[in-house]
Amino acid sequence: MNLIKSNQKGFTLIELVIIIVVLGILAAVAIPRYQNITAEAKEAAARGALGAIRSGITIFYANQAVTTGIAIWPTQVQLEARDTVMAYGFPSNPYQLKTNAPDSVVTGVTKGTIVGARGGWAYEATTGEIWLNTNTATVSENLW
Repeated sequence: MNLIKSNQKGFTLIELVIIIVVLGILAAVAIPRYQNITAEAKEAAARGALGAIRSGITIFYANQAVTTGIAIWPTQVQLEARDTVMAYGFPSNPYQLKTNAPDSVVTGVTKGTIVGARGGWAYEATTGEIWLNTNTATVSENLW
């Protein structure tokens, strides 16, 4: 009797198909979670930057009241000048493209209203209000 031993190793076609299906399911679950993390990171960066800017504006206002006796909000020029309101320059708006000057400030009119296509932040010097100057649909309403 002649016994033939087979030493062939490898995967069958069915095993390969099962692996591809499992990888497809994992990808379908992972990609939306990654996109959600990206949006949450942008929102967190925007909240942090807005908090820092608003704190700097408020400190400037209080400092003016103490040193000059007249409480005034910084002008747009003072706001953008390094070491006047922000010690290390203005942070970038995480929703604004790099080509649209995300670290610049434009004159704002109404809080929440987008001004032009450039400028990461909109600032109303008479009230000291500042907000994101972007028309990205994913920006949360409470970031204004």
